[in-house]
Amino acid sequence: MLLLIGSFLLFMAFGMPISFCMFTSSAYYLWANDITLVSLVQRVSAGVESFPLLAAPCFILAGAIMNTGGITDRIFNWCSKMVGHIPGGLGHTNVLASIVFAGMSGTAVADAGGLGQVELKAMKDAGFDEPFSLAITAASSTIGPIIPPSLPAVMVGVVGGVSVGRIFIGGVLPGLLMGFCLSVMVYILAVKRGYPREKKATTMEVLIASKRAFLSMMTVVIAIGGILTGVFTPTEAGIIALTYATLLGFAYRELNLRKLYGIVIECSGVIFSVLFIIAAGSIFGWILAIEQVPQSVTKWFVSYISSAWMALLVINILLLIAGMFLDSMCSISLLTPILLPVAVRYGIDPVHFSIVMILNLMIGLITPPVGVVLYILSSISGVSFDRIVRAVVPFLIALLVALAIVTYVPPIVTWLPNLIYNR
Repeated sequence: MLLLIGSFLLFMAFGMPISFCMFTSSAYYLWANDITLVSLVQRVSAGVESFPLLAAPCFILAGAIMNTGGITDRIFNWCSKMVGHIPGGLGHTNVLASIVFAGMSGTAVADAGGLGQVELKAMKDAGFDEPFSLAITAASSTIGPIIPPSLPAVMVGVVGGVSVGRIFIGGVLPGLLMGFCLSVMVYILAVKRGYPREKKATTMEVLIASKRAFLSMMTVVIAIGGILTGVFTPTEAGIIALTYATLLGFAYRELNLRKLYGIVIECSGVIFSVLFIIAAGSIFGWILAIEQVPQSVTKWFVSYISSAWMALLVINILLLIAGMFLDSMCSISLLTPILLPVAVRYGIDPVHFSIVMILNLMIGLITPPVGVVLYILSSISGVSFDRIVRAVVPFLIALLVALAIVTYVPPIVTWLPNLIYNR
C-alpha cells in the first residue's frame, strides 16, 4: 500500500497529471508485486466498458454545439425578459440562463466558456462592473453539473456503481436550490450597490422571446422529460440531446459541416481525457480494493465518528479541500471508491452522497488556488484572477449555504428519485 501511495505522491510532485499518476503508480505497484501486467490492460479496458458512460461524449459534444449553434443567445434573451426587471437585472438572468442551460449541457466549463461569454458581454453593456459579472457567471456555472444531464453524475454512477438515472433526478431540486441561493445574494448585492435592472418586458416581448427560444428550450424538455417519464435512459438522453442540438444548429444556420468537424476535433481531446481518467481510476480503485483501503477508512470513521451528521461534515471538508486542488473528474475517480462505502456504512443514501460529492467538487471549481472556472473567465475577460476571487466570495457563501441544506436535508435529493422510481 505504501508503495502505491508513495509512488502516486512522487509522480504528482513531479507535476504529472493526476490521471497519469494513478495509471503509472498502479502499473508500478503491479510490477513490484510480480502481478502480470495483463491485469493492468484488463482493468483499464473494463473501466470504460460501460453503457452509461456512452452518455459522456454525447453531453460534451452537445454542450459545444449549443454554444456554437445560436442556442445560448436565444436562451439568454428569453431569461432576460423573464427576470431582468428584478433588482440585479442581468445577474438574475445569468442564474436562470445557467439553470436552463444545465438541462442541455453536463459541465460547468461548457457553461462558463460558452454561455458565459454571452452573459459577460450583456452585463458589461448594461453597466455592471466586471468582477461582479465574472463572479456570478462563475458561481452560476456550477449549477450545470447538478441539474441533469450531468457528466460528473455519469462518472460517479459508473465508478461507484450507483444508478445514473437516480443521480440525475436527484440533482434537480438541489440545482434549483443553488439557483435560489445565488439569486438571493444577487438581490442583496444589487440593492446595496445600486446595480441596474432591465425594463419590465411587455407581454408581447415575452411572447416573441419565447417563440425564438421555444425550439432551444425543447432540448431541456426532451432530455429531462424523457428521463422522468422513463421513455429513455440517461445514456439515450445524451444521444438524443446531441442529435437534436445538431439538427437545431443547422436549422438556425449557425452550424455547418466545417464547424461541426471543428467541434468534434476540439471535443475529442476532452472526451479522451475523461475516458482516460475513468480508466486510470478503475485500475487504481481495484488496487485500493485489494489493499482493503475502503474497509480501513470505514473502520477509522466508525472508530472515531459516532454519527452520520458528523461523518457528513468530515466528508464535506475532505471533498471541499480535494476540490480546491484536484480536477473534479480525478477526484471522483480517486475518492468515490473510498468514501462511498463510508457513507453507506452510516446509512447515507448513495444517491444523496453522490449529489453532495458533486456539489462539493463544483464549489472547488470556483475556489482558489486551482479554481478552473475562474481561470477560464480570467483568460476570457483579461481581469486578474485575484480580483475575480475577491468578487466571488459572497457567492461562495451562498453555495455553501445550499451545500449545508442539501447535506443535512436528504429528502431534497432523495424525494424525487424515490417518487419517480416508485420506492
